[in-house]
Amino acid sequence: MTFQRATRLNGIELSEIVQISEAARRLRAEGRDILALSTGEPDLPTPPHVVAAAHEAALAGKTKYPPTAGVPKLRAEIAQQAGVTLDQVVVSTGAKQVIANAMLATLNPGDEVIMPAPYWTSYSDIVRLAGGTPVVLPCPMEQGFKLTPEQLAAAITPRTRWLMLNTPSNPSGAIYSRDEIAALAQVLAHHPQVWVLADEIYAHLSYVPFTSVAEAAPQLTDRMLIVNGVAKAWSMTGWRIGWGIGPADLIKAMITVQGQLTSGACSISQWASLAAITGDPALLDQRRAIFAARRALVVDALNAIPGVTCAAPDGAFYAFPSIAGLLTENGGRLDSDAAFCAWLLNEAGVALVPGRAFGLAGHVRLSFAYAEDTITAALARLTSALERTPA
Repeated sequence: MTFQRATRLNGIELSEIVQISEAARRLRAEGRDILALSTGEPDLPTPPHVVAAAHEAALAGKTKYPPTAGVPKLRAEIAQQAGVTLDQVVVSTGAKQVIANAMLATLNPGDEVIMPAPYWTSYSDIVRLAGGTPVVLPCPMEQGFKLTPEQLAAAITPRTRWLMLNTPSNPSGAIYSRDEIAALAQVLAHHPQVWVLADEIYAHLSYVPFTSVAEAAPQLTDRMLIVNGVAKAWSMTGWRIGWGIGPADLIKAMITVQGQLTSGACSISQWASLAAITGDPALLDQRRAIFAARRALVVDALNAIPGVTCAAPDGAFYAFPSIAGLLTENGGRLDSDAAFCAWLLNEAGVALVPGRAFGLAGHVRLSFAYAEDTITAALARLTSALERTPA
């Protein structure tokens, strides 16, 4: 019998970030020396007190099925910190599942979701899998990689169901100011059918003042979902815990979806996450300082390369420089960001992600979540390779 792929997968493939990471892994297996700056996974370890809490939970027998919505103590702590009630919180297997739950719970075929580009690669595919239609609005470096009220107003139609707002942004690091959020909220005030998904997973990795969308636009909280988790700030990517905060009816629908897809998130990971978010906040300050130093290193090095322009990211741990000045025209070998990244991987053994993966071509994403010596070596290889750039 011939395998038949579901039509819902048309146009959806493995994330380009994952594809590049796997290509780098294959080259390493062949004996190549590869430096990958392609993934958003901090090199710093999970904090010891978090690991200890997981161990204690396992020894205490907290290894049974947890409630689908999440361990009550963790949900209660998230609710208390956010100033909401318990029924407004769901804990999931990572922030990605929170987003998928929300889209599956709310989208009907043909519903539209506005996403400013550059956007995290999974947004558009999750929307398509849920039957929705991504509406991509390019937000170039010249406007700070941020959506303007005019763009938003022009894009809204009767089918618009969501606006996805990622602040701090992956891949650009852009952070929307309080005033910028308020201006977008003024537009949405005239369109009550449009909800806001605010992905704030990098909120604790901000190098300029950060304001939550919920705080800047409280008039929209009855149609807003805040997404967060422990993966990035606490170096807990593999623990797979994220959460959503929103109106009780939305959260109830998302729990229904989750109950049929994964049930509750890992019980041990939830107890570890509780230890993380109730721990000493000084740890987050220390880690943010480490990433800030790497940020300065990367931005200075990239801006020293002729043909490269890099704005300093406001948050997260990515640089998203324009490489327009490096790309040749008329079918040259380096005529696109994807061609550049492929050439760099083969020529210099450095893995970056092309901007096209994030909906904005002409850029590359470089992660500085890696150790400083790895970053320094990769930047040196990049600079050297560009001296040998093919015509």
